[in-house]
Amino acid sequence: MGTHGATHIVWDWNGTLFHDNEAIIGATNAAFAELGIPPITLERYRELYCVPVPKFYERLIGRLPSDEEWEVMDAIFHRYYAEHRVGCGLADGVPGLLAQWGSAGRSQSILSMYGHDELVPLVRGFGIEPHFLRIDGRTGPSGGSKAEHMVRHLEALTGVDPARTVVIGDAADGAVAARHVGAKAVLYTGGSHSRASLEGVGVPVVDTLTEAVTVAEWLAA
Repeated sequence: MGTHGATHIVWDWNGTLFHDNEAIIGATNAAFAELGIPPITLERYRELYCVPVPKFYERLIGRLPSDEEWEVMDAIFHRYYAEHRVGCGLADGVPGLLAQWGSAGRSQSILSMYGHDELVPLVRGFGIEPHFLRIDGRTGPSGGSKAEHMVRHLEALTGVDPARTVVIGDAADGAVAARHVGAKAVLYTGGSHSRASLEGVGVPVVDTLTEAVTVAEWLAA
């Protein structure tokens, strides 16, 4: 249960709390290879990445993948990612930030477009699950909008006021989802988007999660 009147943070997982850039770019290039697309660098990925993911592929190859191509690429991406995420860890300072936020009487949760059945054991494995009121991953097919996911997430959090909620993530869709429910957002440059692409969204952009938490506290005051 949330603390009435206190600021609540909804954290993104991939590219935010979980520093998985190397696994993401490797999985992306493995999926690209299926269509004969040359590999891209992390910098290029961060310049072009967008959701829904098929639109990202369109930016790179000049057309949307067919349904059959998308299914194959998506399967390859997730298989490669699952193999290589084991070498990834939490972003710098995450355990301390989560503990400090909770010890101040404030609440937090995770909302991710990563598959729920993979997300929960991964969070649990890092020993940080007790910090969160709720952990929600994707339960349907890959792709789709985070906004409706956010609606369901906040509805399930008793005592959490959207007006006192701040979404912290590394991608523009997090800010769009926050706006959809009347929450605020802070975007972090350590994940899937470049600073230039994030600055066009119209919310605060920071380079560290410590800064993100400081700005979140100020936004919801």
